[in-house]
Amino acid sequence: MGILTSIDPNTGDVIKTWGTHSDAEIQCGVGNAHRAFQSWRLSDRGRRTAILVAVANRLTERREALAALATSEMGKPTTEALAEIDKCAWTARFYAEKASEFLADRIVRSPASQSWVSYEPLGVVLAVMPWNFPFWQVVRFAAPAIAAGNAVLLKHAPSVTGCALAIQEVFHDAAESVNAPQALFTTLLVDETQVGRVTTQLINDPRVAAVTLTGSERAGVAVATAAGAALKKSVLELGGSDPFVVLDDADLERAAEGAVRSRFLNSGQSCLAAKRFIVAQSIADEFTRRLTDAVAALRVGDPADPQTQVGPLARLDQVAALEELVERSVADGAKILTGGGRRPGVGAFFEPTVLADVTPGMPVFREETFGPVAAVIRAVDDDHAAHLADDSAFGLGASVWSADPERALSVGRRITSGALFVNAVVASDARLPFGGTRRSGHGRELAEEGIREFTNIRTTWIGA
Repeated sequence: MGILTSIDPNTGDVIKTWGTHSDAEIQCGVGNAHRAFQSWRLSDRGRRTAILVAVANRLTERREALAALATSEMGKPTTEALAEIDKCAWTARFYAEKASEFLADRIVRSPASQSWVSYEPLGVVLAVMPWNFPFWQVVRFAAPAIAAGNAVLLKHAPSVTGCALAIQEVFHDAAESVNAPQALFTTLLVDETQVGRVTTQLINDPRVAAVTLTGSERAGVAVATAAGAALKKSVLELGGSDPFVVLDDADLERAAEGAVRSRFLNSGQSCLAAKRFIVAQSIADEFTRRLTDAVAALRVGDPADPQTQVGPLARLDQVAALEELVERSVADGAKILTGGGRRPGVGAFFEPTVLADVTPGMPVFREETFGPVAAVIRAVDDDHAAHLADDSAFGLGASVWSADPERALSVGRRITSGALFVNAVVASDARLPFGGTRRSGHGRELAEEGIREFTNIRTTWIGA
């Protein structure tokens, strides 16, 4: 048995440790989840949505405690942590209201006496989730999956084990309140040295029907490989290097405000954050000045302080990786306008940073910068801006800013991405499907498309 340790990234202090589950305990969890699915798959839609109402109510009742847990385990500023819990509750209520509509049979006119398409549950779905949004990443998958009639196994990031157990408690209490099986949601505590072996073993288990992962490209490749070998459905939401394109007629005040909000939310630790700021040459100096002034003014500190805007990164190794990325880019010619390195003292802090004179060959252009670093690249015209924005192995989101929405759309259509936002910051919303292309993954979460990902789309035909 291994040990999972939660460390406060603000102080470096150990919060708590947990023993991991043995192979036998993991097998027991899978068996319980499979048995729960066998009964849940036959439950009516009203019962399935009732559990989501109960989940939403418990999230709202416990919002302060859950938010404080996220703040202590991964350093999320407290105002953002509260907003994350509220978003989870809203999304659970959204699916409670919409699941029946999204999963309703679709009648098809054909030569048959009757024919229709139905959306039936797949079974037990394994979810491998990251630390950066420890509650949102789980709820946005689990709520629609359970509403569709599936059961869920969660393998969360070890650094947020407290959050993983807390969200399990939310679902268990909700299930009990509506007389549903608690094993519809099971958290597995997996030894860090055994994650690859255990994940592959779970994917290969005939009682597990599908897998979803939000995380790194490396982890996505490993999970997709295992799922492919087992001929099982997978949904992958991986990294991103989202472009934020500012054309020469854009409202610079709004664009700069949006740039700061997008890049420095969650201390820059977000896959859908804007990372490459591609700015028209004629307005680049003014935009960069506004961006740099705003970034330099961000309040960095204790994430439990409501005034803090940027907290620590989740772990010290994240700081080291980001520092190395910036140093390599500076060596290649990038210019530091503010920030540029780790903050002195205790805690996993990296200064909010703006880099100018960035070119496509540099690491901050090519690789995902998972932290508070903004890279500014100049474009000579719209064609050049579109080319720079699309010059990436990733394809998660893109944002284009212009006084003329049609002009912005013209540029945006030449950027490969799962989402395109015009004069707005890219964000996930339960009403719209979310996911990427290229190395950012495949499949969709949220909305109608998301709830159907883990269903068997079944055709029924009754002969005339």
